Amino acid sequence: MKTLENHTLLYDEDCPMCNIYTSGFIKTKMLDSNGRKSFTTITSSEHLFIDVERAKNEIALVDNENKKVFYGIESLLKVIGNSYPWMESIGNLKPVNFLLKKLYKFISYNRKVIVPSDLKAEKGLECIPTFNIKYRLSYIVFATLFTAIVLFQYSKMIVFLPKATFVRELLLALGQIAFQYLFIQKLSKQSQLVYIGNLVTVSVIGSLILTPVLLLSQFVHLNEYFILGWFGLTVNLMIYEHFRRIKLLHLPKNLTFTWILYRIIALIILLNL
Repeated sequence: MKTLENHTLLYDEDCPMCNIYTSGFIKTKMLDSNGRKSFTTITSSEHLFIDVERAKNEIALVDNENKKVFYGIESLLKVIGNSYPWMESIGNLKPVNFLLKKLYKFISYNRKVIVPSDLKAEKGLECIPTFNIKYRLSYIVFATLFTAIVLFQYSKMIVFLPKATFVRELLLALGQIAFQYLFIQKLSKQSQLVYIGNLVTVSVIGSLILTPVLLLSQFVHLNEYFILGWFGLTVNLMIYEHFRRIKLLHLPKNLTFTWILYRIIALIILLNL
């Protein structure tokens, strides 16, 4: 790998995704040993040429020699392109670059609901992305559709349930959001969307856990008790993850109980159809 020297990425230390890929740049020697540092350690002199608010949303790459700063997908392309120029060339093609920027923002603006971190009591310099309702609603729609697709395929393998339909699974996913909304109405609109973002992420996690069994079923016949058992294990892991996120967000614990209650009500209705 060709090392990009005298450049530093300002990353969100509370974001596991940011930690993984920035440390990966160091380990593969795309960046030197000083090639990354926490956003919270920006110095007063760096404040003069770094757009701090923009850097919260788009990871900043600082050219320490020329005091020039690259943001978001541009910064990542510069790091990768130093070792693989052809990748930077492709990434800078207008239609490709447009899509990369949209994808980057989709992930960046939602990173705190994809992988939440504990809310700190002290209010120092924090790398929290600006709340963007457009990207949050887009994420909720994407996560809901993904969940409905996976559950539609998986429920077809559970023999004691009525015949699966995509519409049914989509309505169940939307119903979960609507049911939980009844118990978060006193929160601010932003806090509501923060919770709903975490809620649909829990569903996505559950869907991802079910996916290997879906793929395996295409090649081998699976015992129906194994299919049901795997589903039960997935639900329990989702309960734990929901409770963990509620704790991180300092939200009422009863939201996990209402989450479980909805699942029970939905199951009873399905079994009596």
